[in-house]
Amino acid sequence: MARTFGGDQTTGKTNKVVGTYGYMAPEYAFNGIFSTKSDIFSFGITVLEIVSGKRSTGFNHENIEGLTLIGHAWALLKEGRPFDLIDVHMKDSYVNLQEVLRCIHVGLLCVQHNPMNRPDMSSIVLMLNGERELPQPKSPGYFLEKDSQERYQAFTKLQSFSKNTMTITTFAGR
Repeated sequence: MARTFGGDQTTGKTNKVVGTYGYMAPEYAFNGIFSTKSDIFSFGITVLEIVSGKRSTGFNHENIEGLTLIGHAWALLKEGRPFDLIDVHMKDSYVNLQEVLRCIHVGLLCVQHNPMNRPDMSSIVLMLNGERELPQPKSPGYFLEKDSQERYQAFTKLQSFSKNTMTITTFAGR
């Protein structure tokens, strides 16, 4: 993503979306809009992968077919079972579970759907060091199940029709 920026540029839009699916922020993957918050999203994915011991791409949960890693982490947090996300190998070793919980929380803050709700990197460092209070995360970016991602893409596309020099834009329903 860093190669996409030029000079002092902090935001932009592109028609050529490149990157690894599962690490791209929704606004970049679906609309080609990128910013420093796009990298924050990717960082959050990486944190969740480290904690869970599972890859974001190709994630499969034994009991819930089609759920993404982000969706799984979000569901466990909402159910009050965030420790169930932790890799079994990590649970068996000497690990401060409160620090791991902080990592899960920060990871979910980084993958917020709205880029403005994602923290900046200096705030992330303070939160990981326990020097800043953790705000409650909102719904994450790719909370959708894998099967419904195509429907989401269709929903976000607009159709324009022109007649008599008047443009009418219609939204596709869910």
